[in-house]
Amino acid sequence: MYQSQPTITSMLFMMVKLRLLNAIAPAYFYAATVVTFTLHFLLFMPTVFRSPDVALNPTMLVHIAVFLFLMGNALGNYMMTIWYPSESANETAIPVCSPDCPDRIDAHYLLNGRHFCKVCKKVILKRDHHCFFTGNCIGNRNMRYFIMFSIYTSCCCLYSLVIGVAYLTMEYSISFENPLTFLTLLPLSTGYFFLGLISGLQFFLVIMLYVWLGIGLVSAGFCCQQLLLVARGQTWCELQKGQLSEVRGTWRVNLIDVFGSRWALGLFLPVQTVETVPGNWQVYHDHKHD
Repeated sequence: MYQSQPTITSMLFMMVKLRLLNAIAPAYFYAATVVTFTLHFLLFMPTVFRSPDVALNPTMLVHIAVFLFLMGNALGNYMMTIWYPSESANETAIPVCSPDCPDRIDAHYLLNGRHFCKVCKKVILKRDHHCFFTGNCIGNRNMRYFIMFSIYTSCCCLYSLVIGVAYLTMEYSISFENPLTFLTLLPLSTGYFFLGLISGLQFFLVIMLYVWLGIGLVSAGFCCQQLLLVARGQTWCELQKGQLSEVRGTWRVNLIDVFGSRWALGLFLPVQTVETVPGNWQVYHDHKHD
């Protein structure tokens, strides 16, 4: 009795942290998006692509087109991930998690690839993981949008990183020819800022460079991991349970299952390409793995 109390307390504390993260992460994503958009149009483009002859030169127009394409696809697939969740519309009862449940923290494993997410309070079909940046679970029906969201977010952040470096080079005469310059840029800028040697804007831009680098690399890592699991026909939940050795179907069938038959269109536009019908998911699941 006394031994189970700390476990229950720690589980409740973990759930509180998960719910708090579920509210903070989307706000952080939207804030980073607004800041990135503002910096591009108010600082980077007028400085890096300025021309004394014309207000909008061809190079600036190309940059605007590329940036809006990357940003639009990132935001579009982000919204598609939220609009097309993998929840089951036929199951509304909240199951009780048994003491020996292996997923006691954030999800309760049921049967046939279904999980009850304790953060979403819903039964998720073929649950992969709970994405706090979207505020819902990633499963078979919205995995394609999550992967494309990760790809375009990574591209947008790394593209912003390159343009930001060009801006610092032109505006503040910072040379990045030495690879160690970028590695030491943040600690040196922090010291210079508190000594009053650089402005708050310059220090903020340095911080944003590292934010873009971090989000870009993490998003790229998520994308590679999810593509590998999708090709194997498995989920992150199954990987955690040690079921990686069980390969289900060919990689082509598994990719079509997630990306849909119109996958090529989905590579360039945030449109619906997955044809899985929620009501027939169990029949579809059984037929796929027969």
